[in-house]
Amino acid sequence: MKITDIPNNVKEKIFEIKLHSDQSVFKIISYFPLSDFERQTITSLLNQPSFSEFHSIFTDNITDDEWSKTKNQIKKRFQNELFDIDSKL
Repeated sequence: MKITDIPNNVKEKIFEIKLHSDQSVFKIISYFPLSDFERQTITSLLNQPSFSEFHSIFTDNITDDEWSKTKNQIKKRFQNELFDIDSKL
């Protein structure tokens, strides 16, 4: 699977995809938990039906509508807070 194969509406919800040295996916971290359908979409693209290493930064479940309305704010705020952490170390 290539990252470009993931549909954009799912890809934008993903914070990071961690890869093994052979470029196979071993962990997917999203901002919020992905829906069952989104996970199924990814596992089918991975061609790994048993893949289960989905993690999320936040534990709240939000609707697609809520995500669409707030995604830019969430991403910006999260990135800003990460930079603040670096400057405090």
